Formats: sequence, structure tokens, C-alpha cells
Amino acid sequence: MAKVTGIGGVFFKSRNDPSALAAWYQKHLGLPLESWGGAVLRWPEDRAEDGGLTVWTLAKPDSPWFSPSDAPFMINYRVDDLDALLAQLRADGIAILAGPESHENGKFAWILDPDGHKLELWQPMAWDEKNKGG
Repeated sequence: MAKVTGIGGVFFKSRNDPSALAAWYQKHLGLPLESWGGAVLRWPEDRAEDGGLTVWTLAKPDSPWFSPSDAPFMINYRVDDLDALLAQLRADGIAILAGPESHENGKFAWILDPDGHKLELWQPMAWDEKNKGG
């Protein structure tokens, strides 16, 4: 049987100005924008100890998981140093909704982009009991 092998892209509409929103992602999250306005993220550049993976899951229609965003999706961005990124975001006046939180598979925090999309920031770590609480 043919099967899915990974996430090939993330595409969503900007509520206002796509160029301004892309520039926000570049400035605050370090997304490497290409000349055509999008970004290409390559697994070999990710040095996390989990070896690189993408999680795919569904939520119930009444799930509060994406709140306070009213978007029907949330993107999880892998990051290389969550604590440093959160310090940068705070210095730039960006509110941290929650986190950082440590779990068996890494550290997490949540923010909103200028269009109100909730973003999950994840510093991956190998799935391990020792990563909890750290």
C-alpha cells in the first residue's frame, strides 16, 4: 500500500497582509524566508536528539487545545533553544501564553502570531523520563 511519509508543507491564509506576517515569522521565529516568500525547513539542519520527526494528530471539534485562537489548526514549530527563543520573544514584546513546560519528549511553550494563530514551540528531546521537570 502507498503511504504518507511526512509533512510536505504547511499552508494557511493570512487574515491581513501575508508579506507582513511572513516577515514577523522571519524576525521573531527565525524562519529562513526564500525569495518567493515562503520557507523551506530541512531535517539535516535539525540537530535534536530525537532524530527528527513530525507529529500528526486530530482534535475533537470542541477541544480547547487551540484556544484562544479561533483557527481550526495549530502549528507546532521545532526550535533549537526554547529558553533563548522565549527570552528573544519577551524582549520583542511578544506575550507567552503558557510555558515553558517540560515533558518526556521535550520542552513546550505557546504564543500567538499577529493574525491570532496559536503556535506551539517545541524543543525536542529523546523520549525519556529524565526530561520531565527539567
